[in-house]
Amino acid sequence: MVHIITSSRYKIDRKRIKNTVATLLEAYGLSDYQLNCIFVGKTKMKAIALTYKKENAALPVLSFSYKETIEDGERLLGEIFLCYPQIVLLAAERNKKVEVMVDELLKHGVENLTR
Repeated sequence: MVHIITSSRYKIDRKRIKNTVATLLEAYGLSDYQLNCIFVGKTKMKAIALTYKKENAALPVLSFSYKETIEDGERLLGEIFLCYPQIVLLAAERNKKVEVMVDELLKHGVENLTR
């Protein structure tokens, strides 16, 4: 199960993101896990990066692995924080669509959670 948490100001396709993450989790044999995808702004991402990575920058993606059992026996793999404004800038730099960049960063986040 994939939970997406975001502000309404960010133009994201929830259905596409859920399908992408579900496919990634299945590829790693983790389809029975729950994953939270959280889209944040630059200020929030900078604060998270400073707190947990000691980096004073708005990173495009950060992942936090939990691999724990939560209520009703569901298993939580972790959370992936994505900085939407940074994704837009990164997509422009690399001459890619924002959706493609989101998919690449989600893949990167899931890979980090499986290590």
